[in-house]
Amino acid sequence: MQIKDYVDRIYAINLPSRRDRRQILLQEMESAGLPLTPSKIEIFPAIRPDTAAGFPGIGVYGCFLSHLAILKQARAEGLANVLILEDDVSIDDRFVAVQRVLVEQLQQAAWDFVYFGHIEALADVSSQASLQPYSGRVLMTHFYAVNARIFDRLIAFLEAAEHRPAGHPDGGPMYIDGAYSFFRERNPDVVTLLASPSLGWQRSSRSDLTPGWVDRTPILTQFADLVRAGKVWVENQQRRRKKLSTQ
Repeated sequence: MQIKDYVDRIYAINLPSRRDRRQILLQEMESAGLPLTPSKIEIFPAIRPDTAAGFPGIGVYGCFLSHLAILKQARAEGLANVLILEDDVSIDDRFVAVQRVLVEQLQQAAWDFVYFGHIEALADVSSQASLQPYSGRVLMTHFYAVNARIFDRLIAFLEAAEHRPAGHPDGGPMYIDGAYSFFRERNPDVVTLLASPSLGWQRSSRSDLTPGWVDRTPILTQFADLVRAGKVWVENQQRRRKKLSTQ
């Protein structure tokens, strides 16, 4: 069984204005065996609020709302679980080959969060793909899954955090990865699994969360996008060469 057969729905978050990201995202998904499929594998139009509403920035708030909206939609439709991708994800070539092993582990485990892509250092990293229990904070939300077992608790926490003041001891406006980590710390029974090795990372791309001064200058933005596109091309070539060398 493949990941797309195991999870009830796969959402890829993309801001409609970021057609550059959407194009590369679709290529990544196709290569990973996750082509768009109505009612199964879909693009979720990212939310872009008018104000930051206490969050570190408008983009941060929009990202928070987008992930929350997906969870609420999944709950409303009675989905058992959902896999979420962000549009700057780069999926490791190994994913296609090892996903069956990972699905077998998921079928035998009681899990709540699964991070297929992450940057956390794991104590035991072997050449054999596996899912390892993890209790620390997790940065990034570019390639992860959530089980319906925690939909109610997680949604309630996120909705409360959205409306609390920043820095509130029970959790206030923050990046979505920080909110998930805060939730997990407050709910130690929540089971989190991390893929070992990590099977996804964030691709070099202009950020909509915390754009730098280059990305706020139109002419420089165009130049920076060309540089990033070149970097993505180089990264893809390196990945292809690496894959061929192991065949």
